[in-house]
Amino acid sequence: MTEKELTEQIAKRVKDCGSILLEAQHMEKNVIAKEGRANFVTAYDQKVQERLCRELLELLPEAGFLGEEGEQEQIDVSKGYVYIVDPIDGTTNFMKGYQMSAISAALARDGEVICGVVYNPYLDELFTAFKGQGAFLNGKPIHVSGAPLSEGLVLFGTSPYHENLAKQSFQTAYEYFKQALDVRRSGSAALDLCSIAAGRAELFFELILQPWDYAAGSLLIQEAGGMITDMEGGQITLDRPCSILATNGVK
Repeated sequence: MTEKELTEQIAKRVKDCGSILLEAQHMEKNVIAKEGRANFVTAYDQKVQERLCRELLELLPEAGFLGEEGEQEQIDVSKGYVYIVDPIDGTTNFMKGYQMSAISAALARDGEVICGVVYNPYLDELFTAFKGQGAFLNGKPIHVSGAPLSEGLVLFGTSPYHENLAKQSFQTAYEYFKQALDVRRSGSAALDLCSIAAGRAELFFELILQPWDYAAGSLLIQEAGGMITDMEGGQITLDRPCSILATNGVK
């Protein structure tokens, strides 16, 4: 299977799971509170993850699987192939019927993301990227914007599971607000990263995120011509949480 075919097959499986979100009813039921403030999982998160685990491993049986939900064995993301999956990024949005959620799946090889897929079923927007092949939205190439921050939008997350970071998050957002046109808070880091890649906004930050929140989006950013680091300018990690700063690279 070629790299293009692999990306297409991963994307098809991710997109097919979109019907689970679109057909969901009574999302507020069977909600489980996880560790941390405002941290939830629904039966639909679990259903999407179980299906993707099964179907993605059919494509690459030798791969490991790192998903947000459920008990996961310790995965060494630095060796071999590993899928990194967030079955519903924006679970609180999903629970509230806010329709700003996505399915995010990445494939890493020896610690480097080589394939990224993010699907927003509400808008039927499928973002895909394979390393060195560019970034695409519904099959059409996308690129970060060429606007400076003074003419741009800033997207940010509030790290809601870490209340100790709330004040710093909003202070940082205010500093960017003074430099940009405005700020936005969507509740889905995966979709925010896609917005940077598609040229809809110029900067995204969040003070702490899990690898499944940004693995796929990180490749989309890079393949669309943008930059992604941690907040200190260092390399992002796949084996542990880190802060995220994604930009179009324009000074």
